[in-house]
Amino acid sequence: MTAQLVIDVFLSARRHGLIGKGAIIHTDQGSQYASVDYRRLLYIGGFRQSMSRRGNCYDNAQAESFFSRFKAELVENGIFESVEQARSEVFSYIEGYYNRIRLHSGLGYKSPMEFEKQLEIKNIRSRESFVS
Repeated sequence: MTAQLVIDVFLSARRHGLIGKGAIIHTDQGSQYASVDYRRLLYIGGFRQSMSRRGNCYDNAQAESFFSRFKAELVENGIFESVEQARSEVFSYIEGYYNRIRLHSGLGYKSPMEFEKQLEIKNIRSRESFVS
């Protein structure tokens, strides 16, 4: 991966309104993220750069976990016929499966939908007991 690639992706995300001014941009210590051009782009744009510490895999554990599952469950066994098919499959995986149905160890091996439903029930009961 080159510095120009991460610069182009960052600029595209900015153009599409996906990154707000003043955001903290977290990366690993790859040479593309430590490049003068990338760091200058962040500084001039009013962004703060955050990097994982050397040898500390837990700094970015959530993203690493997601991408390991993403690769194993979607990408490794599939070859996309077009960019549009890839976009569609990625969207379906994230929005239709990962964020709704897939069991997550961080949620006690519940799906996000199940976890949120149980949390909502718990909050309702808590409010009811507070009122009574």
